[in-house]
Amino acid sequence: MPEPVNIHMLLGAMKKYGASDLHLKPGLPPYYRVGRQLRSLHAAPISGEEIEQAMSKIIPPTRRHVYDETGDLDFSAELADGDRFRVNVFRAGYKMNAAIRRVNSEVPTYEQLHLPPIYDEVIEKAHEGIVIVCGVTGSGKSTTLAAMVQHINRTRRENIVTIEDPIEYLFRPDKCIVSQREIGIDIPSYDEGLKFVVRQDPDVIFIGEMRDKFTMTAALQAAETGHLVFGSLHTADTMQAFTRILEFFPHTEHDFIRSSLANSLQAICAQRLLPGCQEAIPLVPATEVLINNSTCREVIRKGLDRDIPALIDASTKEGMHSFTISLARLVEQELVRRDEAMKYAPNADALASQFRGIKAQTQTMVQRVRSNG
Repeated sequence: MPEPVNIHMLLGAMKKYGASDLHLKPGLPPYYRVGRQLRSLHAAPISGEEIEQAMSKIIPPTRRHVYDETGDLDFSAELADGDRFRVNVFRAGYKMNAAIRRVNSEVPTYEQLHLPPIYDEVIEKAHEGIVIVCGVTGSGKSTTLAAMVQHINRTRRENIVTIEDPIEYLFRPDKCIVSQREIGIDIPSYDEGLKFVVRQDPDVIFIGEMRDKFTMTAALQAAETGHLVFGSLHTADTMQAFTRILEFFPHTEHDFIRSSLANSLQAICAQRLLPGCQEAIPLVPATEVLINNSTCREVIRKGLDRDIPALIDASTKEGMHSFTISLARLVEQELVRRDEAMKYAPNADALASQFRGIKAQTQTMVQRVRSNG
């Protein structure tokens, strides 16, 4: 009889192999993701029943019913050595599958993440309002947000409250006091957590993901009442973030939401991960940063979202930058190969021009905004 699948052993070995993810699928051996490549273990295929038995060791008993009822469940897990994991179990072909991501036990700094200095400047200046980090799945949004919150934890004397599904990074109180609330463990839903969060005397509120009208409204209301709010959106760039936010609301409310965003937004930081060209740095973020200055506020209010790329290009002295500029800098710093940068470039011609030292001409945003007034 084969040995039962030891989930703790599989999780513990991820650190040894430098694996970011573990995949358990019926009929296949376990797979690790190392860098961007999936690699199978030299082991026998495992069945759905074996996966279910193994995962029962780490699924929170109070949350098992969610998987049984919906076929999906997110939760966090932790080993005795402090290693933490974000776990998703899901039903496919009537059998349990699992996708598990290893989360660093220590919250990384901006420098360790190779984020540009403007990230530090944004957080240093922000004491109220909303900061949004956006990107596609697997782009490092949660890690960047954790670095931002940890920076505040280390440098200010404030009260931080997080609402997460699930909790990934554990924030150990430094200069701040921190309360981390996990959906399904501490509170039943985002709605319930956000309903009472402002009563907990927070200075900083961290929302794992702004996923619907309720979470977006709660975030904006908290930001407008003097709190600093952090949240993520699933969009590819800064311009799409506005489209995504407005999709949460009926068209009749769009003017109100634009006005609220114009008043409370601090910055939108978009990112995507690229393969690094140094062995010690397997993944590097390319970034795009929009800061809500006076011109940006007018762009938001008047619905001139199409002008955001030009605004960013015209505001580099304030720390804003596009993905094109970021990719060019990463190549210059020898963190990313030129061919990889071109592959991920939103505009390959513009990036090629950057490599040649040619800056694209952009319209004067102030004039554009005024002409649409």
